Amino acid sequence: MSHLITDAATFAADAIDGFVAANPRYVRRVDGGVVRSTVIPRGRVALVVGGGSGHYPAFAGVVGPGLAAGAVCGNIFASPATGQVSRVARAVERGAGVLLSYGNYAGDVLQFGQAEERLRGEGYDVRTVVVTDDIASAPASERHRRRGIAGDLTVFKIAGAAAEAGLSLDEVERLARLANERTRSLGVAFSGCTLPGADAPLFTVEAGMMAVGLGIHGEPGLEDLPAPTARGLAELLVSRLLAELPDGVDQARGSRAVVLLNGLGTFKYEELFTVFGAVASELETAGVDVVDAVCGELVTSLDMSGVSLTLLWVTDELAELWVAPADSPAFRRSAIDAEIDDAAIEVADVATGAAGEVDDAEQQRAAASALDLLRTAHAAIIEGAEEFGRIDAVAGDGDHGIGMSRGVTGALAAGERVVAQGGGIVRLLAESGEAWSEHGGGTSGALWGMALASAGTSIAADRTESAAGAGAADAAPDARAVARAVAAALAGVQRLGKAEVGDKTLIDAFAPFAVELMSAVDRGETLAAAWSRAADAAQAAADATAQLEPALGRARTHARRSLGHPDAGAVSFARIVTAVGQSLQA
Repeated sequence: MSHLITDAATFAADAIDGFVAANPRYVRRVDGGVVRSTVIPRGRVALVVGGGSGHYPAFAGVVGPGLAAGAVCGNIFASPATGQVSRVARAVERGAGVLLSYGNYAGDVLQFGQAEERLRGEGYDVRTVVVTDDIASAPASERHRRRGIAGDLTVFKIAGAAAEAGLSLDEVERLARLANERTRSLGVAFSGCTLPGADAPLFTVEAGMMAVGLGIHGEPGLEDLPAPTARGLAELLVSRLLAELPDGVDQARGSRAVVLLNGLGTFKYEELFTVFGAVASELETAGVDVVDAVCGELVTSLDMSGVSLTLLWVTDELAELWVAPADSPAFRRSAIDAEIDDAAIEVADVATGAAGEVDDAEQQRAAASALDLLRTAHAAIIEGAEEFGRIDAVAGDGDHGIGMSRGVTGALAAGERVVAQGGGIVRLLAESGEAWSEHGGGTSGALWGMALASAGTSIAADRTESAAGAGAADAAPDARAVARAVAAALAGVQRLGKAEVGDKTLIDAFAPFAVELMSAVDRGETLAAAWSRAADAAQAAADATAQLEPALGRARTHARRSLGHPDAGAVSFARIVTAVGQSLQA
């Protein structure tokens, strides 16, 4: 993507820092994203939006009066972490609750969902509206499975205007849901996008063709058609959107719509204008009254050459909220007065990394041993990161290797801190899990964070039972306790991600690993021997995912494309447990 030499590991954070420096009138930096630099009055609902970076103006560009109170900014094409969402939400909550809104992607759903639970546990009233406007990503009967693309803006604008008007959280949520229900989008691409630091795009489009039904994370289209004229493209986009009208919209009775024509990165303004002229003509012919229009870059995909059309079918109240004043770096509607907030922002963090109680010597030795295994996992992930990314790019966005590398690096740093502070294995697993989720982001970050945290909870429970019975509470986990911890980790991951064996996810490797580990331990095998046998089962299961079609995640939309290729999450899981098994036997 870049014409300059960039560090992919820091690119997103550097971009946000520069964005804040360029827009101090609108935004301030907080750990996890940006918030309004203007006063948010007490008693006002806070709209918090977010997702991965690489989509500017989404998401930081729509923070300001009349729009979002804050935006959570993950790494490139990776959902932000639970801790990031929580910190941004706390920074803007003013006593009336928080509405979280984001596109419908597995990692975002997991991380924002966990943040909602965490914030509710702290006493905040938090609601969620997930954007599902992309008609190409699932049939109308399964709208809940659709992706959020440029329709993000219609939902954010309606919710932001409702919050600015002082409406209650119930009303802001209702209106945001109504906007989502009445928004439809479809996009096409003429070339793929390239991740920072990469030397090739995530997908290519044959010359003279266009990919229809693209995603905004580098996912390829669902069908390839000959590239048309501007009129032909307008006819395609309008006809397909008009073929699926929301409930309550009657095209024959003077329906009204807000029209967004969105450039995805390198489809520039003059070309957009030529297409929009044809779109306007097509809508007029169809009898659609265009209430308002926006033509420009709204939700991009790095340097993708593509365009999407969004229709928001308005009611009277939606139309009024759409044209209400708003003032943000990337989207403005008339004038709005807002005073700069001079108060310092202090955001409490659940995982501060502060030193805890020093654990007993046996638990410290167990933590040191676990840290050695975490180092082994780190080496295996770093070595395989490029391969994991290539596998993931077949039907996804190609960031699995990057996300796993960031996650395990953060987890290792947290583990080293715990050991240096005299912490035991339970604390190591808890803080390493939190750090994996925080640094990895996305689906893999959430799931691996949950796996480590659940394993730690299991070991802690074993210690409590030992203390209550005849056992020694300070004893290191034995083979059976480790097998139980692995089973607990599997249960936690399945509870969070909802995946089952056969869905083509890491569960396809994780489940046979956990079962075989427990069986081998029950047969009296040593932990090293049992782990090695279980790792072989995981590797065989990971290889077998090549014959499956994905049922969850971004790859689900391109299920047939993934046939013949294993699942990246299953492959990375097998690689990790194999490396750990070799370390245990050394």
